[in-house]
Amino acid sequence: MVRKGQAAMEFLMTYGWAILVVLAAIGALAYFGVLSPDRFLPDKCTANPPFACTEYKVNTTHVYFALQNSAGVDVTVTNVSIACDGVASAEEISTTAGDVQILNGNSASMLWTDTTVEALNGCSDLDDGNKFKATYDISYTKSGETISHVGSGSIQVRVEG
Repeated sequence: MVRKGQAAMEFLMTYGWAILVVLAAIGALAYFGVLSPDRFLPDKCTANPPFACTEYKVNTTHVYFALQNSAGVDVTVTNVSIACDGVASAEEISTTAGDVQILNGNSASMLWTDTTVEALNGCSDLDDGNKFKATYDISYTKSGETISHVGSGSIQVRVEG
C-alpha cells in the first residue's frame, strides 16, 4: 500500500519536471526574442492637437511623417525636434530649414535624411525590420498670433529596407 506522503511526492516529481521543462522552453523563447511584445505591436504615429499624424515611414536612410493642421487657422511651424526614447535632450536633433506654413486643414511633410539620420543612429538601430520608437516636439505659431506654442507626438514603426 502506498502512503499518502509517497503519492504526493511522486505526483510532484512527475509533474514538477514537466512544468520545469515548459518554463525552460518559455524562457528560451523569450530570450531569443520570439515572445517580444514589439513584434506584435502595430505601427503608429500620434500627434497632440492641433495636429494629426497622417502618414509615416522609416527606412534605413529616412525618417518621414506628415502632419495635418486641424487648428482652425493657418499655423507656421518654426522647429521640429525628434528624440529617440530614453535619450537625453542633448541628443535631440532638429530639422526644418526655415519656417513651414501649414494652411488650415492641409498637411506638411517632416523629413529627416542622410546627415540627420546619422544623428539618429546613435540612439536607434535603423536596420531593416527593427522597431523605431521616438518622440517629437513641434514649435509653431498660429496665424495672427506672436506667441509660440509647442505640440508633441510619438512615432513607433518597423524600419523598412
